[in-house]
This record gives sequence, structure tokens and C-alpha cells, in this order.
Amino acid sequence: MSTSTAPGTPPGPPLLADVLPLDKSISVFSGFTRSVESISTRVSDGETNTTVLAPTNYAISKLPRKPWESPDDEGAGGNVLSEIYKGLGGEDRAGRNLRRFVEAHCLAENPWAEGVKVETLAGRVVWWAWEGGVKKIFPDGVEVEERMNEASNGQVWILKGVINY
Repeated sequence: MSTSTAPGTPPGPPLLADVLPLDKSISVFSGFTRSVESISTRVSDGETNTTVLAPTNYAISKLPRKPWESPDDEGAGGNVLSEIYKGLGGEDRAGRNLRRFVEAHCLAENPWAEGVKVETLAGRVVWWAWEGGVKKIFPDGVEVEERMNEASNGQVWILKGVINY
């Protein structure tokens, strides 16, 4: 666990960094959070509250392209998509794209009340509301499958889709 306590002190609630890897249905996104330094640091910080909107592995697998690929990169420099992520420049490009994807699924807000519009760490405004008895993230209408147990520094909401990034 990432939580640390003084000897003789009962352990506190786990951090988001501890909670994210526990649900196998979001293991891909959990791995992405560890690959993006700003998010890895954030979810490990007990003083920084975050709501993580974690898409399921299935939702990520259904994307038309990998999260580290961008439609803006197609044809960059006359290269085919598979070639533009090679070499140091390609790794940097893929890293920026992955960071944008992960930051689009994290909020510097917790707790997050219904109807309250907040910016994702990527800068997009989102809110949630009940629609037909289902909790959804708007403006995309992504269904929330469940909310994991709270961590000391936030919550993880498991999504059946991805936030537009």
C-alpha cells in the first residue's frame, strides 16, 4: 500500500493509487495512470483530491484507435500511422496523446455533486446527472457502471465508455 503511518497508528484509508489496481475490469486504464507521471503523482498524493473516471478494459478495446494514437497524427510528415510512433519523436508524441487521454478522465474535484460542471485535467467541461435511472457523464452521455469504494484522496467511477478526448 502507498499509505504510510507512524508505528502504533492504525492504517488510514487507502489512496487512489492503491485502489485503482484492485478492479480487473479497469486494469488497462489503471496501467495508463501509472504511465502518466502527473497522474501517477496525483493519485499517490494524500493531500490532492481527485475523481477518476476509469473506462473499462472493454470500452478502451472498442476505441477506433489506441489511446496513444491521435487522428491528428494521421499522415503527419507523410508517414503512415504505425510509423509515426517510432523513435524518440514518436515516443514523445504517443506519450502526449496518452497523457491527454488519461487527463480527460480525471477531475480535480471530489466529492462531485450532480449537475456541477467541472473541467477535466485535460480542460474539457463535464458534469453528471441521472437519466432514466442511470448515472451518466455529460456532454457525452457515458454511463457510469459503478463507483468503487472511496479512497482517502478521491473516488474511482467505472465507466462503460470513454470521455471524448
